[in-house]
Amino acid sequence: MEIKTENLLGRFLRARRELLRPEDLGLPVGARRRVAGLRREEVARLAGVSTDYYVRLEQGRECRPSAQVLDALARALELEDDAAVHLHRLAHPSSVRRRGPARRGQVSPHLLRMMAAWPHTPAVVLDHCLTVLAANPLGEALFDGHTYSGDLVRLVFLDPDARDLYPDWDQVAANTVAGLRAAVDTAYDDPRLIEVVGELSVKNETFRRLWARHDIRRKTHETKRFHHPLVGELALHYESLTVNSAPGQQLVVYQAAPASRSEEALSLLGSLTAASAATEAVADPAVESLLEPAVQSVTEPAVDVDPRTR
Repeated sequence: MEIKTENLLGRFLRARRELLRPEDLGLPVGARRRVAGLRREEVARLAGVSTDYYVRLEQGRECRPSAQVLDALARALELEDDAAVHLHRLAHPSSVRRRGPARRGQVSPHLLRMMAAWPHTPAVVLDHCLTVLAANPLGEALFDGHTYSGDLVRLVFLDPDARDLYPDWDQVAANTVAGLRAAVDTAYDDPRLIEVVGELSVKNETFRRLWARHDIRRKTHETKRFHHPLVGELALHYESLTVNSAPGQQLVVYQAAPASRSEEALSLLGSLTAASAATEAVADPAVESLLEPAVQSVTEPAVDVDPRTR
């Protein structure tokens, strides 16, 4: 599936219009209504513009509406803040400095050291397509053991364990797609995005339906439930922070409520992760060669020395 990048403004307006029900806005439903959601003339009336002008916006024949018109449309379509900002960017892309996504895999060593210093706090760095670029040991353990552990979008929609991992899968799926749209901003011609959207649209009907909604919601903070295969239920609050030194990257930090069952489970996961790391380190041939002299000194039998020869 190819992402159509022409008339992005019109496609967004139509998608959001079709999500609204007239009865929720106090408008008559009527027996002869043939369109999903609101009619074009209803949106125009709610926004205080002419029907002809609004039709030209959807059709792409009018591409530079004023900020006042955009604000009126955002109110008429009941857009949340992130979606309203996105509407302005679609209409006036030149007024927003286009920042290319950070190169894949390039995470600051300073950020990596900072994450490593949080042994009790899972942390991951995501790129604009929600691929995991880096994780501290506990962050890696949180998503470990799945087919798509390093790709949070494919993990939700393609991994066979996704619905077991996320007890609230429907909500996670909707938020993931809305977060993906927000993360890429208006860069729908990005090759990585085209690859992800194309693959998931073919393989997963739910993704295809959610992508068509044009929901825009930044990944900011939320409490998310996990069912971890090793430690069971976890309810973790996360905060998503923009990495200013690397446009397009997000640092996501997870934390359990103090003295909660989830905090105990997270502590257990940390202990299991540390034990596994220690076992792997001992099994490393380089480490074994360093330990061998010390082991020999402990295991070699003592020599019985005759006191008369001293």
